[in-house]
Amino acid sequence: MPFPIRNCAICGEEFELKPDKPGFANRCPSCSEPENESSAGPAATGFQNDREANAARRSAIKDLLYRKDS
Repeated sequence: MPFPIRNCAICGEEFELKPDKPGFANRCPSCSEPENESSAGPAATGFQNDREANAARRSAIKDLLYRKDS
């Protein structure tokens, strides 16, 4: 029994869906490869480690939750 032929959801290339293929079932092997982590690393962690931004976020949430309506 042959493997089913699928079209990649990203690039549109046809590929055979094999049982041991890593990644997503609707993506070809070249599009299923993991992304380069160096490009997403600093942008994703920049706001998480910023203490001033977290303090401002907490104070804004506190003000919204506990403000008195006049």
